[in-house]
Amino acid sequence: MSAGAGGARILVVDDEIHLAEGLRDVLEGEGYRVAVAHDGAEGLEKALAESFDLVLLDIMMPKMNGLETCAALRRRGSRVPVLFLTVKGSPEDRIRGLEAGGDDYLPKPFRLRELLLRVAAILRRTQGPGERQATLAFAGNEVDFLSYQARAWDEREHVLTHKEAMILKVFAERQGEVVPREELLDRVWGHEVYPSTRTIDNFIVRLRRRFERNPEAPEHFHTVRGVGYRFTREPEAPHG
Repeated sequence: MSAGAGGARILVVDDEIHLAEGLRDVLEGEGYRVAVAHDGAEGLEKALAESFDLVLLDIMMPKMNGLETCAALRRRGSRVPVLFLTVKGSPEDRIRGLEAGGDDYLPKPFRLRELLLRVAAILRRTQGPGERQATLAFAGNEVDFLSYQARAWDEREHVLTHKEAMILKVFAERQGEVVPREELLDRVWGHEVYPSTRTIDNFIVRLRRRFERNPEAPEHFHTVRGVGYRFTREPEAPHG
């Protein structure tokens, strides 16, 4: 990945041609390198064929909508961060976007200043110091944060989503400590785009299913009721 605005490559996918070209001009004026696609199918093809640091993705588009495009990217193994831009801005729409694999969600119409702040925040989170920790090993599980590949204690192999990898990085850094929900939300999603509690809990459930010997009695991913979660490398009696 490139470091800083000068090297970051951004793909804008929007069927409103004037808006897509306007965003290209604004982003290039900030020092980003920008490519444009005008429907979901074209955007998917470009995102898979080239290397981007961020995708700005409209939801309501012909041929393939943004949710379908993002989900297809994740199924094909792409971990590029996705910022949805859409007129559909209800809490339910935001949750659907995040659960499809999106990293942030900005309703239209938006102020350009807010868009630029969101872009910079996502690039900081995905290109920041957290990338330095390359691996995590615990109780027969091995996680590679660079390739997003994981091998579980039962020899099953998994491909992590970007969010799963980021949550695991936070746990690895704060191993043995209670991590408040607010810290996870801020570090993984950013303070502007808090998902619902249900979304957070679903991620923890998935991690338990992949890495715990008994997901119903977790020894590593512990819930601290009313506060957050605690991760321990060594087996520990379940706390919820």
